Amino acid sequence: MADADPRLTILRLRIDTIPHGHDVLLTRFEFNSEPGIGDAYALNVGLDFGHLRERKVRTPYPLGVPGGVGAIATITCLCRPLRPDSVRGTYWISQRGIAQLTGRIDATLYFTAWDDTAYHRSYRLRQRIEGLR
Repeated sequence: MADADPRLTILRLRIDTIPHGHDVLLTRFEFNSEPGIGDAYALNVGLDFGHLRERKVRTPYPLGVPGGVGAIATITCLCRPLRPDSVRGTYWISQRGIAQLTGRIDATLYFTAWDDTAYHRSYRLRQRIEGLR
């Protein structure tokens, strides 16, 4: 679940309030990190698989569309404040067990400036993701 605060340039991701017992994964990717300097930016991605046991292994699932995997992303950076627009791409479940999930995300994350709807940014994310219960 994502809640935007219209008074502030923040978005809260909550993974414990998904209705009907959905399986969700929240992960963070940090880029351009250098010791002592910090990260250039970090992407936080939330994925809602619905009922994971109903999903097939080695099958691409579209992100952010009905019938696919629900997805939302936020960005943390020393840049103009950006709010999430959409996530488009696929998620491949490569292995699924009792308490673990392994897969690969291949997506583009779209953002818009909080103060100017004409300013857009996108980030490409191709990464393996491992999740544990």
